[in-house]
Amino acid sequence: MTITKDAITQQSLPRHVAIIMDGNGRWAQAKGKPRVFGHKKGVESVRNAVKFCRQLNIESLTLFAFSSENWRRPEQEVTTLMELFMFVLTNEVKKLDKNNVKLKVIGDISRFSEKLQKSVVKAEQMTENNTGLTLNVAANYGGQWDIAQAAKQLAKQVERGELCADDIDENALSQYISMNEQAPLDLLIRTGGDLRISNFLLWQAAYAELYFTETLWPDFNEQAFADAIACYVSRERRFGCTGEQIKELLAQS
Repeated sequence: MTITKDAITQQSLPRHVAIIMDGNGRWAQAKGKPRVFGHKKGVESVRNAVKFCRQLNIESLTLFAFSSENWRRPEQEVTTLMELFMFVLTNEVKKLDKNNVKLKVIGDISRFSEKLQKSVVKAEQMTENNTGLTLNVAANYGGQWDIAQAAKQLAKQVERGELCADDIDENALSQYISMNEQAPLDLLIRTGGDLRISNFLLWQAAYAELYFTETLWPDFNEQAFADAIACYVSRERRFGCTGEQIKELLAQS
């Protein structure tokens, strides 16, 4: 069955995709390299994922870069991750801006160094008027934190007498959840083989399709991403689709 670009569009590609980028350390260790080597290699997969989403006109891509639990990792690895985050922000933001990508960092960045916090603000400001893909980078982020900080905002309104407790419902809370201004999450992908979502986008993933793959993040290439999108299309719309056909769609874009 031949699927045209228009046909797939009618069946609705995901508007918002999120990825738990797992497997960098294992990828490196399998090659006899230190874990940090895998994190650096994973940056290439980030670039490819951004390009892929731009080509398919996906509205939002959210990447789990650093969870609130990652602080428990060895100090050297955490330091390297922070340095890598700083490097990517500094060196990739101009390319993102050139490609009309809007960068947003979600999470509690107050624990980061002042220098890194300033880099985050600068990168967001540089790209804030872009109208293409929105790239959300979750840094020091946790789904439970996200819900708790939203509840705190409502509690402050009640405390000030601006809101009655009985008026608090799902809609009220959702207004303070990260990325509430963007399209709802359609597809959550996890690489690396684990079958859990690890405190990522707990609220946003309520109705998302979940896709787990054994592929380690540094090996998550265009074909792997196309297979994930094809699986989503098949599940969501009961419409037969393959990764190869998604790649054909990319070629037409």
